[in-house]
Amino acid sequence: MWRVATDLAPPRLKRFQQTLSAAERERARRFYFRKDRDRYVAARGLLRTVLSGYLDVAPNQLRLSCNSHGKPALDLESGVDRLCFNVSHSHRMALIAVMRQNEIGVDIERIRPELAYEMIARRFFSPDEVATLLALPEYLRREAFFTCWTRKEAYLKARGDGLSFPLDQFTVSLVPGDSPALLRVEGNVLETSRWSLHHMCPRPGYVAALAIEGHARGVNLWQWADTEELKM
Repeated sequence: MWRVATDLAPPRLKRFQQTLSAAERERARRFYFRKDRDRYVAARGLLRTVLSGYLDVAPNQLRLSCNSHGKPALDLESGVDRLCFNVSHSHRMALIAVMRQNEIGVDIERIRPELAYEMIARRFFSPDEVATLLALPEYLRREAFFTCWTRKEAYLKARGDGLSFPLDQFTVSLVPGDSPALLRVEGNVLETSRWSLHHMCPRPGYVAALAIEGHARGVNLWQWADTEELKM
């Protein structure tokens, strides 16, 4: 797992933009706010840079494709080894997850105090998740909401289904301090044994989750080291 900042100085941002594909540049142009466009360019450029280090291929030579639900993957026709990865960004930070062979999904969210989290939970979470959330002391609920949300998003991203698989059709653990787990998937009793979830606090004010197909003995969290050009 790589933790990277997405607010970059213009020279670095320009170099990252030059590594993007035509499709990625077009998507960047569709962002209305410049800060969102710049953070997207930073996240995609950093993703390409990280992957290039594993594959010994120049960042601009990597061929990335997406499935019908938008999950990115390396184009198998490009001749590189199978490397599974996923990326998520929120506000000024991104996480890039990389693993050999096994499918993987990551989600990071900045904890936003203004978010109407109870209303969102009642609409999208499973009945058991809503009951667990509302049973918690109020001072724990906001963190628990984002814990739940990131685990659900990471699982869906690992599966590659996007939001085509309803959020209320599976249940994850969410109580702060409890072990992260996929507890139940409607209609598939074997699914919970197929995946493992991992909880992370990449920095104060953020919550993140990682979903891995199978079980990993540990997760290494690395900080992107090219800090001299970051906006401080």
